[in-house]
Amino acid sequence: MATATLGLGANLGDRLATLQRAVDLLAEEGVRTVRSSRVWETDPVGGPEGQPAFLNAVVIADIDGIAPGDVLTAANRVEAALGRVRHERWGPRTIDIDVLLLDDLLLDDPALTVPHPRITERAFVVLPLLDLDPDPVLPDGRRILDVQLGDQPARPVAPPLVAPRVEAS
Repeated sequence: MATATLGLGANLGDRLATLQRAVDLLAEEGVRTVRSSRVWETDPVGGPEGQPAFLNAVVIADIDGIAPGDVLTAANRVEAALGRVRHERWGPRTIDIDVLLLDDLLLDDPALTVPHPRITERAFVVLPLLDLDPDPVLPDGRRILDVQLGDQPARPVAPPLVAPRVEAS
């Protein structure tokens, strides 16, 4: 099974429902969640002051038969369907879906870099990743346990997202 590891975040509207809806819509695009971290609440990082806290999760999805660029396209379509508007970098958003990993692929393309270039810099990615694997090693050999996050408050607030049921054909 080919897999993608995706980071999901939302800080506008019904954040938890939006994260679950993103998982459901990704499945309709062929990016089917097989495992999810718990949902974590974190303060915004790098954006404008005064925006609401984020809910974040990391999911591992089955992407058999889907090219790397098509995973990104699917994520962008789901973001659009959920009302994502790109006005301000790191600003408030209904949903953000980042492609963090694609199996052991190393990819440095203007449209998609894997592993995600900031995968080890943010508690909202690192802590959910540790929910899924207690000692993950990135394709470039870096260990997540070696990351120094500094003071980035985060707390688990909800159980893992639910993988959509796949109907038998």
